[in-house]
Amino acid sequence: MFIFNSSIGKKFIQAVSGAFLIIFLLLHGVINFFSVIDTFTGKFGMAAADEALFSKGDGLFKLGCDFMSTPVISIMVPVLALGFLVHILYGCWLTYENIKARGGWKRYEVASKAATDSWSAKNMLVLGVVILGLLAFHLSHFWAKMQLPEMFGIGTYENNPYCLLVATFGQWWVLAFYLVWFAAIWFHLVHGFWSMFQTVGWSGKTWFKRVKVIGVIVATLIVLLFVLTALNGFYQAHWGWGATLA
Repeated sequence: MFIFNSSIGKKFIQAVSGAFLIIFLLLHGVINFFSVIDTFTGKFGMAAADEALFSKGDGLFKLGCDFMSTPVISIMVPVLALGFLVHILYGCWLTYENIKARGGWKRYEVASKAATDSWSAKNMLVLGVVILGLLAFHLSHFWAKMQLPEMFGIGTYENNPYCLLVATFGQWWVLAFYLVWFAAIWFHLVHGFWSMFQTVGWSGKTWFKRVKVIGVIVATLIVLLFVLTALNGFYQAHWGWGATLA
Protein backbone atom coordinates (compact mmCIF):
# COMPACT_ATOMS: atom_id res chain seq x y z
CA MET A 1 0.00 0.00 0.00
CA PHE A 2 1.11 3.58 -0.76
CA ILE A 3 0.74 4.75 2.80
CA PHE A 4 3.14 2.05 4.08
CA ASN A 5 5.61 2.06 1.17
CA SER A 6 6.11 5.77 0.49
CA SER A 7 8.07 8.15 2.70
CA ILE A 8 5.09 10.53 2.77
CA GLY A 9 2.75 7.74 3.85
CA LYS A 10 5.11 6.66 6.62
CA LYS A 11 5.43 10.22 7.89
CA PHE A 12 1.64 10.56 7.79
CA ILE A 13 1.24 7.51 10.04
CA GLN A 14 3.71 9.03 12.48
CA ALA A 15 1.89 12.37 12.35
CA VAL A 16 -1.53 10.85 13.06
CA SER A 17 -0.26 8.56 15.82
CA GLY A 18 1.67 11.55 17.21
CA ALA A 19 -1.60 13.46 17.50
CA PHE A 20 -2.96 10.52 19.52
CA LEU A 21 0.09 10.79 21.76
CA ILE A 22 -0.45 14.50 22.39
CA ILE A 23 -4.17 14.05 23.19
CA PHE A 24 -3.39 11.07 25.42
CA LEU A 25 -0.74 12.97 27.39
CA LEU A 26 -2.84 16.12 27.68
CA LEU A 27 -5.83 14.17 29.01
CA HIS A 28 -3.75 12.33 31.58
CA GLY A 29 -1.77 15.43 32.51
CA VAL A 30 -4.93 17.39 33.32
CA ILE A 31 -6.42 14.53 35.37
CA ASN A 32 -3.17 14.13 37.30
CA PHE A 33 -2.90 17.87 37.94
CA PHE A 34 -6.23 17.70 39.75
CA SER A 35 -4.23 16.24 42.66
CA VAL A 36 -2.25 19.50 42.86
CA ILE A 37 -5.50 21.49 42.92
CA ASP A 38 -6.73 19.21 45.71
CA THR A 39 -3.70 20.20 47.76
CA PHE A 40 -4.79 23.85 47.73
CA THR A 41 -8.47 23.07 48.35
CA GLY A 42 -7.72 20.74 51.26
CA LYS A 43 -9.15 17.68 49.49
CA PHE A 44 -5.95 15.76 48.78
CA GLY A 45 -6.51 12.18 49.91
CA MET A 46 -10.32 12.45 49.95
CA ALA A 47 -11.57 9.17 48.49
CA ALA A 48 -14.67 7.27 49.61
CA ALA A 49 -14.19 3.68 50.75
CA ASP A 50 -16.87 2.45 48.34
CA GLU A 51 -16.10 1.65 44.71
CA ALA A 52 -19.00 3.71 43.31
CA LEU A 53 -18.15 6.34 40.74
CA PHE A 54 -18.32 10.01 41.78
CA SER A 55 -18.92 9.39 45.48
CA LYS A 56 -19.83 12.40 47.61
CA GLY A 57 -16.83 14.02 49.24
CA ASP A 58 -14.24 12.69 46.79
CA GLY A 59 -11.38 14.99 45.88
CA LEU A 60 -11.11 16.37 42.35
CA PHE A 61 -8.34 13.91 41.43
CA LYS A 62 -10.46 10.96 42.58
CA LEU A 63 -13.40 12.30 40.57
CA GLY A 64 -11.08 12.61 37.57
CA CYS A 65 -10.02 8.98 37.95
CA ASP A 66 -13.69 8.00 38.18
CA PHE A 67 -14.29 9.93 34.97
CA MET A 68 -11.56 7.84 33.31
CA SER A 69 -13.52 4.74 34.34
CA THR A 70 -16.76 5.76 32.61
CA PRO A 71 -17.73 3.60 29.60
CA VAL A 72 -17.02 6.21 26.89
CA ILE A 73 -13.61 7.12 28.28
CA SER A 74 -12.78 3.46 28.98
CA ILE A 75 -13.17 2.86 25.24
CA MET A 76 -11.39 6.02 24.13
CA VAL A 77 -8.31 5.68 26.35
CA PRO A 78 -7.19 2.27 24.97
CA VAL A 79 -7.57 3.68 21.44
CA LEU A 80 -5.40 6.69 22.34
CA ALA A 81 -2.93 4.42 24.14
CA LEU A 82 -2.74 2.18 21.05
CA GLY A 83 -1.95 5.24 18.93
CA PHE A 84 0.72 6.14 21.51
CA LEU A 85 2.26 2.66 21.26
CA VAL A 86 2.07 2.60 17.45
CA HIS A 87 3.82 5.97 17.33
CA ILE A 88 6.75 4.79 19.45
CA LEU A 89 7.20 1.34 17.91
CA TYR A 90 6.65 2.54 14.33
CA GLY A 91 9.11 5.38 14.92
CA CYS A 92 11.76 2.93 16.12
CA TRP A 93 11.13 0.72 13.08
CA LEU A 94 11.39 3.68 10.68
CA THR A 95 14.68 4.72 12.26
CA TYR A 96 16.03 1.18 11.87
CA GLU A 97 14.94 1.16 8.21
CA ASN A 98 16.65 4.50 7.61
CA ILE A 99 19.87 3.29 9.21
CA LYS A 100 19.81 0.12 7.12
CA ALA A 101 19.08 2.07 3.93
CA ARG A 102 22.06 4.36 4.54
CA GLY A 103 24.35 1.42 5.15
CA GLY A 104 25.10 2.28 8.75
CA TRP A 105 24.40 4.61 11.63
CA LYS A 106 24.08 8.29 10.83
CA ARG A 107 22.43 10.99 12.78
CA TYR A 108 18.86 11.89 11.97
CA GLU A 109 18.94 13.72 8.63
CA VAL A 110 16.22 16.05 7.43
CA ALA A 111 15.98 18.73 4.77
CA SER A 112 14.75 21.67 6.81
CA LYS A 113 17.23 23.85 8.67
CA ALA A 114 14.90 24.00 11.66
CA ALA A 115 15.11 20.26 12.09
CA THR A 116 18.88 20.23 11.51
CA ASP A 117 19.31 22.76 14.29
CA SER A 118 17.16 20.75 16.67
CA TRP A 119 18.93 18.47 19.15
CA SER A 120 15.74 16.49 19.68
CA ALA A 121 15.33 15.97 15.92
CA LYS A 122 18.76 14.38 15.78
CA ASN A 123 18.13 12.11 18.77
CA MET A 124 14.54 10.96 18.29
CA LEU A 125 15.54 7.28 18.50
CA VAL A 126 17.35 7.77 21.81
CA LEU A 127 14.42 9.76 23.18
CA GLY A 128 11.98 7.11 21.95
CA VAL A 129 13.93 4.32 23.66
CA VAL A 130 14.07 6.28 26.95
CA ILE A 131 10.34 7.05 26.78
CA LEU A 132 9.41 3.45 25.92
CA GLY A 133 11.67 1.98 28.61
CA LEU A 134 10.36 4.20 31.41
CA LEU A 135 6.79 3.71 30.17
CA ALA A 136 6.92 0.12 31.46
CA PHE A 137 8.23 1.49 34.77
CA HIS A 138 5.27 3.88 34.92
CA LEU A 139 2.67 1.22 34.04
CA SER A 140 3.84 -0.93 36.94
CA HIS A 141 3.03 1.90 39.36
CA PHE A 142 -0.40 3.03 38.20
CA TRP A 143 -1.99 1.10 35.32
CA ALA A 144 -1.15 -2.27 36.89
CA LYS A 145 -2.87 -1.25 40.14
CA MET A 146 -5.94 0.52 38.76
CA GLN A 147 -6.90 -0.18 35.15
CA LEU A 148 -5.50 -3.73 34.95
CA PRO A 149 -7.46 -5.10 37.96
CA GLU A 150 -10.54 -3.11 36.94
CA MET A 151 -10.55 -4.19 33.28
CA PHE A 152 -9.17 -7.73 33.49
CA GLY A 153 -9.46 -8.73 37.16
CA ILE A 154 -5.70 -9.19 37.47
CA GLY A 155 -3.97 -8.05 40.66
CA THR A 156 -5.26 -6.02 43.58
CA TYR A 157 -7.34 -2.95 42.78
CA GLU A 158 -6.36 0.31 44.51
CA ASN A 159 -9.44 2.49 44.91
CA ASN A 160 -7.55 5.46 46.36
CA PRO A 161 -5.33 7.05 43.66
CA TYR A 162 -3.80 9.40 46.22
CA CYS A 163 -2.14 6.41 47.89
CA LEU A 164 -0.50 5.48 44.58
CA LEU A 165 0.79 9.02 44.07
CA VAL A 166 2.29 9.17 47.54
CA ALA A 167 3.75 5.66 47.44
CA THR A 168 5.31 6.22 44.01
CA PHE A 169 6.65 9.76 44.13
CA GLY A 170 7.53 9.59 47.81
CA GLN A 171 10.74 7.75 46.86
CA TRP A 172 13.38 10.23 45.67
CA TRP A 173 15.01 7.85 43.20
CA VAL A 174 11.65 7.04 41.60
CA LEU A 175 10.93 10.77 41.36
CA ALA A 176 14.33 11.26 39.69
CA PHE A 177 13.54 8.58 37.07
CA TYR A 178 10.21 10.22 36.34
CA LEU A 179 11.78 13.67 35.94
CA VAL A 180 14.22 12.23 33.39
CA TRP A 181 11.27 10.64 31.61
CA PHE A 182 9.36 13.91 31.57
CA ALA A 183 12.40 15.71 30.13
CA ALA A 184 12.66 13.13 27.34
CA ILE A 185 8.95 13.54 26.58
CA TRP A 186 9.39 17.33 26.40
CA PHE A 187 12.20 17.11 23.85
CA HIS A 188 10.23 14.54 21.86
CA LEU A 189 7.07 16.65 21.82
CA VAL A 190 8.89 19.87 20.88
CA HIS A 191 10.20 18.26 17.71
CA GLY A 192 7.18 16.04 17.08
CA PHE A 193 4.62 18.84 17.26
CA TRP A 194 5.99 20.97 14.42
CA SER A 195 7.04 17.88 12.47
CA MET A 196 3.44 16.66 12.59
CA PHE A 197 2.13 19.89 11.08
CA GLN A 198 4.93 19.99 8.54
CA THR A 199 3.90 16.52 7.37
CA VAL A 200 0.33 17.65 6.67
CA GLY A 201 1.51 20.68 4.70
CA TRP A 202 1.90 23.52 7.21
CA SER A 203 5.49 24.24 6.21
CA GLY A 204 5.25 27.87 5.01
CA LYS A 205 7.77 30.30 6.50
CA THR A 206 5.19 32.31 8.44
CA TRP A 207 3.13 29.44 9.87
CA PHE A 208 6.13 27.18 10.41
CA LYS A 209 7.66 29.66 12.87
CA ARG A 210 4.34 30.03 14.66
CA VAL A 211 3.81 26.27 14.87
CA LYS A 212 7.28 25.83 16.39
CA VAL A 213 6.47 28.38 19.12
CA ILE A 214 3.07 26.79 19.74
CA GLY A 215 4.79 23.39 19.93
CA VAL A 216 7.14 24.57 22.67
CA ILE A 217 4.20 26.03 24.61
CA VAL A 218 2.09 22.86 24.27
CA ALA A 219 5.01 20.56 25.19
CA THR A 220 5.92 22.70 28.19
CA LEU A 221 2.33 22.84 29.41
CA ILE A 222 1.85 19.07 29.15
CA VAL A 223 5.15 18.21 30.84
CA LEU A 224 4.65 20.86 33.51
CA LEU A 225 1.36 19.21 34.48
CA PHE A 226 3.19 15.92 35.10
CA VAL A 227 6.20 17.50 36.83
CA LEU A 228 4.04 19.45 39.29
CA THR A 229 2.01 16.31 40.01
CA ALA A 230 5.16 14.34 40.77
CA LEU A 231 6.70 17.04 42.95
CA ASN A 232 3.44 17.46 44.82
CA GLY A 233 3.30 13.71 45.38
CA PHE A 234 6.80 13.85 46.90
CA TYR A 235 5.77 16.76 49.12
CA GLN A 236 2.59 15.01 50.26
CA ALA A 237 4.53 11.84 51.08
CA HIS A 238 6.99 13.58 53.41
CA TRP A 239 5.28 16.68 54.76
CA GLY A 240 1.62 16.46 53.80
CA TRP A 241 -1.18 13.91 53.72
CA GLY A 242 1.10 10.89 53.43
CA ALA A 243 3.16 11.95 56.42
CA THR A 244 0.05 11.98 58.61
CA LEU A 245 -0.55 8.31 57.77
CA ALA A 246 2.93 7.18 58.75
